[in-house]
Amino acid sequence: MIERCFRYALPVFLCLLLPLAAAAAEQCRRLTATGNPEYPPYLWRDPQNPQQLIGANADLLKYLGKQLGLEIDVIYAGPWSRAQEEVRTGRIDLLAGYFQTDARRQQMDFVAPPFLHTPSVVWVRRDNAFAYRQWADLAGRKGGTLVNNSHGQQFDDYAKANLTLEAVPGARQAFEKLMHKRSDYVVYEQYPGMALARTLGITGTLQVLEPPVSSEGLYLALSRNSRCNQSQLREALAREMERIVAGELPERLLKQNLERAQP
Repeated sequence: MIERCFRYALPVFLCLLLPLAAAAAEQCRRLTATGNPEYPPYLWRDPQNPQQLIGANADLLKYLGKQLGLEIDVIYAGPWSRAQEEVRTGRIDLLAGYFQTDARRQQMDFVAPPFLHTPSVVWVRRDNAFAYRQWADLAGRKGGTLVNNSHGQQFDDYAKANLTLEAVPGARQAFEKLMHKRSDYVVYEQYPGMALARTLGITGTLQVLEPPVSSEGLYLALSRNSRCNQSQLREALAREMERIVAGELPERLLKQNLERAQP
């Protein structure tokens, strides 16, 4: 009797699960992404719709989604540190542009290859420039950076052990502290720094010291806690990303958004 009931109950149970599975699959055709909102030409808030992010990274993700039949909505989730937390917890699925570090690989699945590379440089006031050829030349000076930001695993490890870097929530705040002589330098990515300097009207007051402290790949990263983090999706994203970076699209989008980010 029990065996007969089980035999009839199992197909009914499976039939009940089918709509749930279909709904979950449909739900994962729509993904959310976010990133650093102070990161032109890669990402910044849309002046016409501040809850959305625009830029080269957003354009590339939308193209990627279209190729895979996905809808990827690139949204504003707060300052960079908050955006990372939203993705880490799975409330948002993807980070649109992330450097790899050991700690981040514990929380995210990175989609290889990187779609762009960006140099991180040392920004100083022209009236306070100093001799700089290597990381050790930053020792003994007060620097600025962003909360939860990375400039590559090697530099991060060196800075933690040897440099004095104060982390603030946003790039604007870091640059303003530099201008008010509350720090000696800021470590920040080159193109976003150029765009911010133009916005603040301080281009002529700042100087970039050479060489860059690092040049790191920007990756698409999928939260380990995203309900949509499945092997099929990861494999599809990686295959399409490899095809995209083999062509000219990423550099073309970067060039277009360099012009678009002009104030």
